[in-house]
Amino acid sequence: MSSIPLHSEFDSIESLRSALQQRKLSARELAVSALDAAQAQSDLNAFVHIAPELTLAQADAADQSIASGTAGLLAGIPIAHKDVFTTQGWRTTAASKMLADYVSPFDATVVSRLQQAGAVSLGKLNCDEFAMGSGNENSIFGPVKNPWDHSAVPGGSSGGSAAAVAAGLVMASTGSDTGGSVRQPAALCGVSGIKPTYGTVSRFGMIAYGSSLDQAGPLARHAKDLLELLDTMSGFDPHDSTSLETCDGATNEPGRIRSDFNKAAQAQNSAGAKPLAGLRIGVPVEFFNAGLAEDIAVAVEAALQTFEALGAVRVSISLPRTELSIPTYYVIAPAEASSNLSRFDGVRYGHRAAQYGDLTEMISRSRTEGFGPEVLRRIMVGTYVLSHGYYDAYYLQAQRVRRMIVNDFEQVFSSQCDVIMGPVTPNLARHIGDHREDPTADWLADIYTLGVSLAGLPAMSIPCGFGGTQNRLPIGLQIIGNYFSEGRLLAVADRFQQITDWHQRTPGQK
Repeated sequence: MSSIPLHSEFDSIESLRSALQQRKLSARELAVSALDAAQAQSDLNAFVHIAPELTLAQADAADQSIASGTAGLLAGIPIAHKDVFTTQGWRTTAASKMLADYVSPFDATVVSRLQQAGAVSLGKLNCDEFAMGSGNENSIFGPVKNPWDHSAVPGGSSGGSAAAVAAGLVMASTGSDTGGSVRQPAALCGVSGIKPTYGTVSRFGMIAYGSSLDQAGPLARHAKDLLELLDTMSGFDPHDSTSLETCDGATNEPGRIRSDFNKAAQAQNSAGAKPLAGLRIGVPVEFFNAGLAEDIAVAVEAALQTFEALGAVRVSISLPRTELSIPTYYVIAPAEASSNLSRFDGVRYGHRAAQYGDLTEMISRSRTEGFGPEVLRRIMVGTYVLSHGYYDAYYLQAQRVRRMIVNDFEQVFSSQCDVIMGPVTPNLARHIGDHREDPTADWLADIYTLGVSLAGLPAMSIPCGFGGTQNRLPIGLQIIGNYFSEGRLLAVADRFQQITDWHQRTPGQK
């Protein structure tokens, strides 16, 4: 098998699994081809650590399980992990000098569950340092390039994860979403990505940024491919104190999301010519303001009309505190980051300065040298809002506004709509380096995703069009659901993808 992008050969994880089970190719052949493709497209800078011997060992194990009839659902499927998930063998650096060359003695729960299902990892993917950023430029390894336009950012912080899928280097990847870091890069790279309800996927082994916000989520081309990964990743984990044992009365275990998906899909299939009849789509008026690029507004409107043709009903709703989500998030997230990153002091692990006079100076110099400017900026903001005299004025007030944002979502879901749809980002992918003079400008690009993260709701991005010069940059549609409705979201997205081909477009082939 030649080293060509996976999307050139296989349409989905299901089609690839069928080929593996029918022995049309082996997991080892597939892994070798994927490794070659990753090397051939190394200029994307998507991967930060590849260890072929580890990948091929996993591929051989997958081949053995397929031959013996004991293969898991993902046996032999090539994937890769964002560099914030701890992995045995591969380095885990969070794209930071602070953790340069660190190799974890254990796997994150997300990693171990996917490996148990037979998935074959190609290695670790580039990201913004400690998952802080919206362009994947805040990395010690340098920026990731968007496969659609190498002069553009892929989005962040899971930019490497989205770029690797878009370029066909892997069938799927893992990412983390604190304020939109799965959905935004998925939108800018023309792939699908989902952030599940907070607490449904274990955070154990995921390097913490904002503990009340961080959630792991997969990226892939198809909604059905997301289902394959998310259902495997999810489930209660006693190692994570934020992991949920039950989800809306149902046990939080692998299989729950697939069951919900199948129920929703079955209901759609039995609905005849209008499979989404009765689905109420809430469209927030605040998502279509003057700051939204015309290309994106047109593409999202076309997608909404497609859903209406499938039988859904559009309902105008209001999320009045949408703009407040930006200052609220950028008080709470940096505050939690300030606390979480205090452990990186150069004493037990992490970068240690070569020259210092005493312990205080060693810690100060080590942190100054080890952290990049965006991480230092957020640590300083977080430390300030938590300091004596400012805690009540900033942090406590932000938590009150957060509660109001949650109430806004709960109100519309209780009486007005079943899902919410709108844009993921206000603009198309910008050029690398565009915001160098104003690094906080990227914060404004998260306006449509932050409220969802503050509320802990599930949400996803699916491709819905293209815009920009020569109409070549992808546009994403955001679909937001009520708590624990991941299966339904994926079924709704899958129905859209059954009659559109935006998710099948690939760089160089469009």
